[in-house]
Amino acid sequence: MFTADELDEIRSAKDRWEDEQLDPVLERFGERKETFETDTGGQEVKRLYTPADRGEVDYQEELGFPGEEPYTRGVYPTGYRGRLWTMRQYAGMGTATETNERFHYLLDEGQTGLSMAFDLPTQMGYDSDDSMATGEVGKAGVAIDSLRDMETVFDGIPLDEVSTSMTINAPASVLLAMYIAVGDQQGVDRSELRGTIQNDILKEYIARNTYIFPPEPSMRIITDIFEFCAEETPKFNTISISGYHVREAGSTAAQELAFTLGNGMEYVEAAIEAGLDVDEFAPQLSFFFNGHNNILEEVAKFRAARRMWAEIMDERFDAQNPKSKQLKFHTQTAGSMLTAQQVENNVVRVAYQALAAVLGGTQSLHTNGKDEALSLPTEKSVRTALRTQQILAHESGAADTIDPLAGSYYVESLTDSVEQEAFELLDEIRERGGMRQAIESQWVQRQIQDTAFERQREIESGERIIVGVNKFKVDEKEHVDIEEVSAEQQRAQQRRLDEVRAERDDEAVDAKLTALAQAARGDDNLLPYIVDAVKVYATTGEICHTLRDEFGEYNPGTAV
Repeated sequence: MFTADELDEIRSAKDRWEDEQLDPVLERFGERKETFETDTGGQEVKRLYTPADRGEVDYQEELGFPGEEPYTRGVYPTGYRGRLWTMRQYAGMGTATETNERFHYLLDEGQTGLSMAFDLPTQMGYDSDDSMATGEVGKAGVAIDSLRDMETVFDGIPLDEVSTSMTINAPASVLLAMYIAVGDQQGVDRSELRGTIQNDILKEYIARNTYIFPPEPSMRIITDIFEFCAEETPKFNTISISGYHVREAGSTAAQELAFTLGNGMEYVEAAIEAGLDVDEFAPQLSFFFNGHNNILEEVAKFRAARRMWAEIMDERFDAQNPKSKQLKFHTQTAGSMLTAQQVENNVVRVAYQALAAVLGGTQSLHTNGKDEALSLPTEKSVRTALRTQQILAHESGAADTIDPLAGSYYVESLTDSVEQEAFELLDEIRERGGMRQAIESQWVQRQIQDTAFERQREIESGERIIVGVNKFKVDEKEHVDIEEVSAEQQRAQQRRLDEVRAERDDEAVDAKLTALAQAARGDDNLLPYIVDAVKVYATTGEICHTLRDEFGEYNPGTAV
């Protein structure tokens, strides 16, 4: 790269430039503001970057080549030149039938992977006729009460030809079991099933709060999934360790990175303690990051994430399989950055966020619909969001070379600084006893809350401009078509559940739930028992209640 003498020459030349060129202009015109920072205020942005901002660089050690450690430049040797990222659109439309229709529509429009949203009762392990589900059935996604619903969702969709991502956490084992059962019905070999379950319970305690069980049994279920899938569904990603929701809650890019990798380390440690070999399950780990507004900061975050994970898996866990060290990730554009005001502006925001994800080397991408600040996206807005990815892939040129921003003095410097800040946070987490202890003490949550508070203060004061919200506002009222779930649709879902219960073999259901309860009291892997239960049409709520009876429920304020 550059020798020490050459770097000194560059520093001297920069001093001369500042004296002769910059200072006279600054004295006359100044700049737009006193300081510039990255999107969440985590990093100061200097006026100009040169090779001196990085110093002497060991290219092989810090950057290397795509497909080789430290994976800064990507996990695949060909990048997008060999295969484009998987294009997903998050979809779950009230009922299983509507979701099936939307899936077929998206596949016909060129989507290459499915992404499944579930309603709140399903996420919390309740059936649609439970009193806890009142008013929420089908509203945030599809209601899945039994295998019958999953059969309907994937009717006419061969599971050996698609990859399906499921945003499900506490009941992830149940929904995975249903997916496997549908594959069995279709005659698909389990080894050919591809997809991802989110299955990240620690971030639920941090940010989303859709937890069911206390941490210890939750971690047991997760490690049971790791073990089961390593043997039965080796192409299925057993967890999507999610920084997305950490960022949505208000974190900085560096906090998103640190807390996500910290959770990942906790899962790896739990699996090793359960007797699993790191190189057996680690290749099936995947990550889920937020695609935020500041394009270059996001690119730096993604590049730093790969390099950090390779180092962590090598030095901390002594992983030997190269695939164990490869951080592969899905990106979703930032829902928290969508505005209800001037919704058309969201199309532009999503496009820039998607560009950041592609420049950063994502393996999979979801682009939000412009209207998601208001409701589930309409068919038209979903099509526009998908077209955004297709234009990016086929018209922009961004996918034509691997790691196109490598060598940028700014991007390389920012990659280093985001990495440094994230490792400093991980060091503090270690001093606090690890992620679970840092969550228990609410330290992680306070870091995010403080950042979110400061961001909101900046918006309200006008220091941070949100176009159409606190600046460049318009008076006219916009008409926006939105998707709504009617009361009749909710009642129809409950009737379908009644039909399933009337038609199934109740004795078989009772026997399978009893066997699951006994397994929960012992050390057996729970997944085979859950698969058996869903195949006789035990419901999501019945399975989760069986485990509630054995494991209890988590209440905030109790030990994590």
